[in-house]
Amino acid sequence: MATDEVINDRPPDGPGAPHANGGTPWPRPDGPATTTSTEPDEPVATTGAGPGGGGAAWPYDVVVVGSVNMDLVVRVDRRPRPGETVLGSDLATYPGGKGANQAVAAARLGGRVSMLGRVGDDAYGGLLREALERDEVDLRHLRPTAAPTGVAMISVGPEGDNSIIVSPGANARLSEQDVAESGDLLRSAPVVSLQLETPLPTVLAAARAARRVVFNLSPPAPVPDELLARCDPLVVNEHEAAMVLGVAARPHVQAEALLALGPRSVVITLGADGALVADASGITAIPSPRVEVVDTTGAGDAFTGALAWRLARGDSVAAAAAFAVRVGAATVRAAGAQSSFPTLEEVEGP
Repeated sequence: MATDEVINDRPPDGPGAPHANGGTPWPRPDGPATTTSTEPDEPVATTGAGPGGGGAAWPYDVVVVGSVNMDLVVRVDRRPRPGETVLGSDLATYPGGKGANQAVAAARLGGRVSMLGRVGDDAYGGLLREALERDEVDLRHLRPTAAPTGVAMISVGPEGDNSIIVSPGANARLSEQDVAESGDLLRSAPVVSLQLETPLPTVLAAARAARRVVFNLSPPAPVPDELLARCDPLVVNEHEAAMVLGVAARPHVQAEALLALGPRSVVITLGADGALVADASGITAIPSPRVEVVDTTGAGDAFTGALAWRLARGDSVAAAAAFAVRVGAATVRAAGAQSSFPTLEEVEGP
């Protein structure tokens, strides 16, 4: 039987350790809440200071509405054909989920991030809460649920490519009522980041409440025109773009076609080739640094989390995408999703 290894994503600095942008956002368990911010006073979230409670108001750069999963990862020399069994590596267990990944990516870079989602009242749910707390993501809106925590079963090939099957579990219980109860939080943030590992009606409700929507249309599925019209930007990779459009095409053609569907801007991620940004001003190609690929799991989520954070700071879509490409490139150099996400210092270098 394979060994089940739980991967810790961050050093044990914990709540109360200095945040990357200079404040101390969460109270230590053994002391009073203290909050120091180097940012302007708005937008301001509802009261409460994060995982440890507290009463101070705290401004969030990004609110992520989405999935929280445990990733079960096995490396294989090749994937089995139907009816075939192949041997793989020891089982590694990583915190994941597209929503949680984007939240951690933005927080690790220095963003103030709140997470709206659901986890099960099981062992995986507890571990995932701990992982998010280590990166100082606000969890006041991460609700426990009488359902299994979401799980992603991931096989990683010899070139670092992956195939994923997701069992949504508690993520499928995230509701429009949950969004309504967190409406002040969503309206307070410069950017709300969304994906499709939670129910579509919930995603649409969150988009309606948001000031600016970054929407990663993944996994790809039909979505209403109203949701597309609220995207600034819509974020997809080449394969997702082809599924949305119903036809494969060159990335520039895909970008133009997606923009014609109604979003204010479009970002297509291209892996080692970087990204394309399309908006009313035209199409901009963003090159990627060349790196040795170990594991691509979570790279798209790291890109989207970084993009959302930089947009919240006031960057243009093209400038935010240029930064996010570097974050994605740094991510693929290590195994796992959240465990591979870089800090701001690691992205910017010496």
